[in-house]
Amino acid sequence: MNITIIPATDLIGGECVRLTQGDYASRRTYFRDPLEAALRFEEAGIRRLHMVDLDGAKASEPRNLKVLERVATRTSLEVQYGGGIKSRAALGSVFDAGARRAICGSVAVRQPDAFAEWLAEFGPERLILGADLRDGKVAIQGWLEESALTGAELIGDFAARGLTQAICTDISRDGMLCGPSVALYTALQRQFPAVEITVSGGISSMDDLRELDRQGLRSVIVGKALYEGRITLKEIEQCLQNA
Repeated sequence: MNITIIPATDLIGGECVRLTQGDYASRRTYFRDPLEAALRFEEAGIRRLHMVDLDGAKASEPRNLKVLERVATRTSLEVQYGGGIKSRAALGSVFDAGARRAICGSVAVRQPDAFAEWLAEFGPERLILGADLRDGKVAIQGWLEESALTGAELIGDFAARGLTQAICTDISRDGMLCGPSVALYTALQRQFPAVEITVSGGISSMDDLRELDRQGLRSVIVGKALYEGRITLKEIEQCLQNA
């Protein structure tokens, strides 16, 4: 497979957790120390890690930067970090803590000019647009609010300003282990060939990853399926060795 597999580490209170459909009440802790999970991913040959600061998403400012710094300094993983990045200062703090890429969602909807300025300042290789979708509309503020924009509208706006990376999460499938919305991601990737559309939400098996790869998707985030053993690190390691 050519698709890049990116494990997800969602953070609450410094711990690695998973939610179901973005519901904070559904929280389940998998690792008290996220570095332990990161080291396992690195050992399996993983190169990128998706880190979401759920505390930060609620607080509107990053809250788990010490976890980011530990993972960034003690592994070779390229960390992409999101959650609560609403200001230039917050963005700078995320990069200072060791993130290779920063994910911005709410600010891109509420302050599109600010996000466009950051895109120009830091470059499209370091900024990722987060497009989280519920019933076709972009959800913001830790998925607690819904905007009037569709995913295609949001991505299209910034693709015209140099965007090359976007993570699209289908909230209805996130943490449900029911399979991804392949048609949604395929359509977006075809509509925006210059933007790498990262699949997020619903991954349940290696077959899902193979199908996304067949459809030409370039990267995918795997969360609950990995922590629940539906997809194993050994399987991922074998895929990476055969790539």
